Amino acid sequence: MSTMQATTVSCPNCGRTNRVPVAAEGRPKCGHCKQPLPWMVDAGDDDFTEVVERADVPVVVDLWATWCGPCRMVSPALEKVATDLAGRIKLVKVDVDKNPRLSQRFEVRAVPTLLVLDQGETVARQSGAAPAPALRRWVEQSIAGRAPAGKG
Repeated sequence: MSTMQATTVSCPNCGRTNRVPVAAEGRPKCGHCKQPLPWMVDAGDDDFTEVVERADVPVVVDLWATWCGPCRMVSPALEKVATDLAGRIKLVKVDVDKNPRLSQRFEVRAVPTLLVLDQGETVARQSGAAPAPALRRWVEQSIAGRAPAGKG
């Protein structure tokens, strides 16, 4: 049984700090101005199912490593995309060195490897770094055909 974990994020609209659960139904909104919040969390072998596969928004998974230069370059670009698409996606970062089962499951051969999962199914995959505008286009194209959630 997992404990209720949360992370803090600043609202891009009003600047207030909010606690956002790592795993939850729905989409996080600012407690002050009610605007959608960027949802950026870490996950690993033990909590991936709860954090990613049960999410009712598409999830961008960043499979990265601390020693990887391109990973350090792509991380702020992904955070910008998550902020720009607040309320539409969840960004989940997975350190492949600390989470070998996920690395094996997704057959990671190079880092960064980026996935878009929708209801636990991989709908898009790419390896390597890219600037924020290219990443945003890739994510938007990946989620464009997504059916609206019927529950939640």
